[in-house]
Amino acid sequence: MRKLVSLLTALAFGAVTFAVPALAQDKGTIGIAMPTKSSARWISDGNSMVKQFEEAGYSADLQYAEDDIPNQLAQIENMITKEVDALVIAAIDGTTLSNALANAAALGIPVIAYDRLIRDSPDVDYYATFDNFKVGVQQANSLVAGLKERFPDVETWNVELFGGSPDDNNAYFFYNGAMSVLQPLIDEGKINIVSGQMGMDTVGTLRWDGAVAQARMDNLLSAHYTDAQLHGVLSPYDGLSIGILSSLKGVGYGSGDQEMPIVTGQDAEVPSVKSILAGEQYSTVFKDTRELARVTVGMVDSLLQGGEPEINDTETYDNGVKVVPSYLLEPVSVDASNWEDVLVGSGYYTMDQIK
Repeated sequence: MRKLVSLLTALAFGAVTFAVPALAQDKGTIGIAMPTKSSARWISDGNSMVKQFEEAGYSADLQYAEDDIPNQLAQIENMITKEVDALVIAAIDGTTLSNALANAAALGIPVIAYDRLIRDSPDVDYYATFDNFKVGVQQANSLVAGLKERFPDVETWNVELFGGSPDDNNAYFFYNGAMSVLQPLIDEGKINIVSGQMGMDTVGTLRWDGAVAQARMDNLLSAHYTDAQLHGVLSPYDGLSIGILSSLKGVGYGSGDQEMPIVTGQDAEVPSVKSILAGEQYSTVFKDTRELARVTVGMVDSLLQGGEPEINDTETYDNGVKVVPSYLLEPVSVDASNWEDVLVGSGYYTMDQIK
């Protein structure tokens, strides 16, 4: 109703002043809730969305919650109180927003879950993300390729597993995708998880905190690798990878005759790309946030203009209440062999940012 009244009012004035172009540049305000500025990835997401929403004729209210759940909830509630025209939410904890989203639904405010599924709510209209199971598959394939390349004569590779934040639905897709590749090799005896620590309830890293990952790696090394060599670490995110690498370097890996273990990652953050070029981190997974923003802006624009958003998945993402219609983008595995073509060639980074 708000949109209809605004439209009729604008058209009425347009008949007198011929100000129709102004209508196209004042299509409403979009509330954008991002988790944190501590990751360069989320800053890029926010900037891309603001730019593309403004180009599409919308205003954007972008808020970062610094990984504080009550803070994000308050930000979203404030956006709802201001009656934004749509909400785009990258949730810190995707299980805590049900009441707020019910209030949004009561006001007719559509909700797009952005890259992190919002769980346990019927009031999530669409989900824009990457193929998160494939991300895990790519990480595991890269880990195995690196193990073969760096440790070709080892009969059984010693590997440790790290998972993402247990309150982030994506973390389970990453882990399960990776284990679809690694579990057969574990069963064959080709990979040995020396610590025995497996499963997201054991290997998860709350809030994707690199310091927590570093501390856990320290403990794993002191408890299980005083006499054994570690060959690889499955890390689901660059911020964790940097912490893991700090721990490994602290006990001498990567110096002298101690080969650096193969360490994976995700998000192609600049410090990790530089680490790859330095021969430390082995790989990452690139997710073009410009494309994710484009898909999200398209979804919102279609919803608000009475169209049907573009989706390509209606089966994968069950949030506990409903299967949320989704658009899944393709991730790209990046290592020393293709980083320049993928990251610089696409215009995502300039060479000056990397070197």
